[in-house]
Amino acid sequence: MLPSLSPMTLSIIVFVITYLFIASEKIDKSIAALLGACTVVALHVANFEELIHKVDLNVMALLIGMMMIVDIMATTGIFEWVAVVIARKSKGNVILIVAEFLLVTAVISALLDNVTTVILIAPITILITQILEIPTVPILILEAVFSNIGGTATLVGDPPNIIIGTSCKLSFNEFLFHLSPVVCIICVLAVVIVLFMMRKSMKAAPAAIERVAKTRPELAIIDRDNMIRSLVVFCLVIVGFFLSRTIGVEPGIIALGGGFLMAMVCRVSIHRVLEKVEWSTIMFFAGLFVLIGALEANHFFEILGDKIVAWTSGNFVLTVMVILWSSAIFSAIVDNIPLVIAMIPLIKSIIPVFAHQMGLEGTDAQTLALVKTSIEEPLLWSLALGACLGGNGTLIGASANVVISQIARKNKYRLSFWDFTRYGLPMMFFSLIISSFYVYFRYLSK
Repeated sequence: MLPSLSPMTLSIIVFVITYLFIASEKIDKSIAALLGACTVVALHVANFEELIHKVDLNVMALLIGMMMIVDIMATTGIFEWVAVVIARKSKGNVILIVAEFLLVTAVISALLDNVTTVILIAPITILITQILEIPTVPILILEAVFSNIGGTATLVGDPPNIIIGTSCKLSFNEFLFHLSPVVCIICVLAVVIVLFMMRKSMKAAPAAIERVAKTRPELAIIDRDNMIRSLVVFCLVIVGFFLSRTIGVEPGIIALGGGFLMAMVCRVSIHRVLEKVEWSTIMFFAGLFVLIGALEANHFFEILGDKIVAWTSGNFVLTVMVILWSSAIFSAIVDNIPLVIAMIPLIKSIIPVFAHQMGLEGTDAQTLALVKTSIEEPLLWSLALGACLGGNGTLIGASANVVISQIARKNKYRLSFWDFTRYGLPMMFFSLIISSFYVYFRYLSK
């Protein structure tokens, strides 16, 4: 029976079965992803070398490097110090702490990337929630959600934006000009909604507040010398992230190099540091990349894009909205990177169709500028918004979500697929509704 099925059908079947196992949590998601990857390789749905190349080594190096950096810094007591200082400054006001953390997460994610952001923010969050005796898991989930929202605002905040920017020659300032306004609106409204919905559960016990008032932050520092050394290396890594596009070095290499440099400077056993890396998370991503690569190799996303255009019957406003919503929904189910890679050629191919329909077929500068502002920009910004914000829909929709769940598990907190979906999916739909109004009134209602 199986040999009669096409490679694309087989890859879809394997992906769906794997996805169901991940969602059901009957077996560990890393095992499910790796078994799924092994299955598509064994079924020869694509060339093995091609599937191996689908594994994003930059993401892997970034994860490993940042996990090493955070582990070394954690041994100095720096995260405990930050947690105690924040708790004291806020005088135990949980609402204020949560609002600050969510907005800071969004801002940092816009400047760095969402994976790095949650790896840095999560340890401090866990410590503060333990100090104040408030629920930890909801705040961790919301930080992953806000990291995805914040990362939407800039060229470097989320991998789909980097792909769109490099493929379509869009600058950092163009992303900032077109996407940051709607991201700011979403962040502010989302914080208000979150605080209103969680106002009853976000109250610290009086005894906890009293303990916070008596704490001495300086006592949290375990190793002052190594704290200073690690902070110096960490600052170098952050500078490297900002300059990565200029110097032509991937962030993953910068993080990995920084991790090993920090281990050397702080005289920490490299064997101990590598043991602390969440290798199950790394393996999960490897398996997921292979599964998505099998779909991509069999042109699944290209066929999907063609279907989207066919459904809209040449209606430009409807096409833009379908691009926004479909890219979000599919990004919640599969990784948004291959989806964006497949959608960009599709968008480039339909621009001339709509240009002809609108009578914009000249090659002079004025006509080309009109094509860019009237057709190209609404399509590309809708793709960016959909692909980035759609990652909030499920636990495997974005790398930051998976990383935050593994950090929770490492600290003995249960964060399930459905726990994340309960918070992330409504936030995804909320942000897409805001984005739909934004795209329509800024680009389509003229």
